[in-house]
Amino acid sequence: MAEDLKIIDTTDKAGQYQSLIPQIEGLLYGETDQVANLANVAAALKEQFKWFWVGFYLVKNGELVLGPFQGPVACTRIAKGKGVCGASWEQAKTLVVPDVDAFPGHIACSSLSKSEIVLPLFNNGEVWAVLDVDSEELDQFDETDAKYLEQIVKLIAFNG
Repeated sequence: MAEDLKIIDTTDKAGQYQSLIPQIEGLLYGETDQVANLANVAAALKEQFKWFWVGFYLVKNGELVLGPFQGPVACTRIAKGKGVCGASWEQAKTLVVPDVDAFPGHIACSSLSKSEIVLPLFNNGEVWAVLDVDSEELDQFDETDAKYLEQIVKLIAFNG
């Protein structure tokens, strides 16, 4: 597939995801390089939704280490259980945070981030990475985002 995206300009969030998911599948099809795949997924999400920050943290040597992302510079390492990313990793579940300032122990990589969603990626039942998405708007993410982003992270194979 050509590395072009058809960006859907609509307020229908579910429709945007439904258009984007097959395109992400096309980007991932046949590509075995993990960094390339994570980078393309981050770019596709950032392009479609114009979120403040989209990226991955990879589990390495007992901590989360910054991986491919789109947006301003970010925290490089996050401990298990710390911040939204570390909590998602520790709990092995999706976390939707409407107001990051109200999240106990939030790590402010940028003061511009107001809301966040973090999703774990699994390999054999173990979290090997998290997808972190930040918005400059409060209450940006909801169950629609969780549903479709969970489908997207399931498309990303573990190539450790």
